[in-house]
Amino acid sequence: MQDCVKLDSRFSPDLNPFSSPLSALLLISMMKPSCMLILRRSLVRGVSLAVALVGVSLGTGMIWLPEESRDVRDQHWEVAVDPHKVLGVQACEKCHAMESQAWKRTPHHETFVTLHRKPEAKKIATKLGIENFKADSNCIQCHYTMDHVDAENRLEAIAGVSCESCHGAAQDWVAVHNDYGGPSVTKWQETGEHRGERFRKSIDLGMRNPVNVYLVAQSCYRCHTVPDEKLVNVGGHNAGSLDFELVSWSQGTVRHNFVRTEGKSNAEEVPERIRAMFLAGMIADLEFSMRATAKATEKATFGITSAQRTSRAIERIKSTQAKVNHPVLTNILEVVSGVALKLNNQAPLEEAADKIHDLGVRFGATVQGNELTAIDPFIPAKDKWK
Repeated sequence: MQDCVKLDSRFSPDLNPFSSPLSALLLISMMKPSCMLILRRSLVRGVSLAVALVGVSLGTGMIWLPEESRDVRDQHWEVAVDPHKVLGVQACEKCHAMESQAWKRTPHHETFVTLHRKPEAKKIATKLGIENFKADSNCIQCHYTMDHVDAENRLEAIAGVSCESCHGAAQDWVAVHNDYGGPSVTKWQETGEHRGERFRKSIDLGMRNPVNVYLVAQSCYRCHTVPDEKLVNVGGHNAGSLDFELVSWSQGTVRHNFVRTEGKSNAEEVPERIRAMFLAGMIADLEFSMRATAKATEKATFGITSAQRTSRAIERIKSTQAKVNHPVLTNILEVVSGVALKLNNQAPLEEAADKIHDLGVRFGATVQGNELTAIDPFIPAKDKWK
């Protein structure tokens, strides 16, 4: 504990982590495994940001595949995970068996076998002319994990919303993620220097690491805003999960925090982290609601609902800012102040959303939850967790 405190003291509020993210990662490498919980508790400036700065390259988490590698159905669609680099749940559950068991009890897992049987889903499919739920881009964007079949260069659904849906296609980074310094070296024997390098490399190769809470939030809101005008206006799909809130939706059934307890229990997040998640969710809601609004071309359910959700997100951030006075929220409110929520305004809205994304990543990197106690009365209590 004393060693951890001594290390934490190297980070001062005056540290400019943007100047040298890799040096901050080297400081991570000096931490013992037992110190990592302290890092998560305090969300120390610089350390999280170093991770986040690499994560910025992930953008909104959407990847355009090279033209020659795309499935023909996806010539005009964005996919969240490159199916040519998906390894499947089995690649994760070798080491994360408890996490996998928790996932198998969630709607994310069940959607693979239940979505196509739901009456409301069948109605949407009929309106859009969808014959195969697991082979149509309207559905595969959010409901399934897609893999490719080499022989025919086509996509195939292999799971519902799974590990790689949120943490990124694993082909490029899983070997680095699993290497603690040699075949016989365990996680608890790994040297600090090797740990820091492993973190840096795996994130650089595309792993979405939850060290930065905003990267977690954006994985959720990308789908829970349903940014597809035709799907909503023609298909009759809802215009997003309007009651979605990051803490209550992520800390109940879908929670899978077994790493810190070595698989013994599904640990609850500490209050500091919960506060950061709550506010990061508001920012992500604004970013992705604004991205949805940017795609609106007609005055109908999709455009109206998306604009209303964006306006609601702005008001919530204003209300929160009055309580916490956070500099990142100040910048976010400056960004949205000059943008009109109107039809066919794609470029200005997407530009604003891009800026909010960058600010959200900065928030996740620099926020200290002990400075957000003023929002405690507004965070959903445990009996509200889904």
